[in-house]
Amino acid sequence: MNGTQDRGALIVLEGCDCSGKSTQCRRIVEKLRSSKIQAELVSFPDRTTPIGSLINDYLKKDVHVADQVIHLLFAANRWERAEELKSLVNKGVTVVVDRYSYSGVAYSAAKKVGCASLQWFKNPEEGLPKPDAVFYLHLEPAVVALRKGFGEERYEVPKFQLDVAEC
Repeated sequence: MNGTQDRGALIVLEGCDCSGKSTQCRRIVEKLRSSKIQAELVSFPDRTTPIGSLINDYLKKDVHVADQVIHLLFAANRWERAEELKSLVNKGVTVVVDRYSYSGVAYSAAKKVGCASLQWFKNPEEGLPKPDAVFYLHLEPAVVALRKGFGEERYEVPKFQLDVAEC
């Protein structure tokens, strides 16, 4: 080494609910670690933070939140971890992320919120760490609907998942 530490990478997996993102993220992290590459898994929403707890209640249908507000909360949840993501990558750790900004924009755009433009959905994401690679996992909504656990959360509806995929 030349006295500088190698930078890690920020790798993002996106896709509709129950498309296999979490499984693939875990497998990627396991493979990297078995290859002696430092790796961490980060999932969004991060339900362990105060904002994440509110998002969890919303997704579990325990509370109602206006579409614009929940969009901003999802973005704020990513901002809660932004410095940590940068720090890990700068220390040479490859961070594999299960959902990121692209999901935030796509899910909100799929709701077709009348007063909000696509740019409005993108604005809160500006300045977050940029991924080095983004992979989109696609499964047909009819197939996703058959997966274990599908339908337990607010957005797990086949028609809505199709709208998200189109965004």
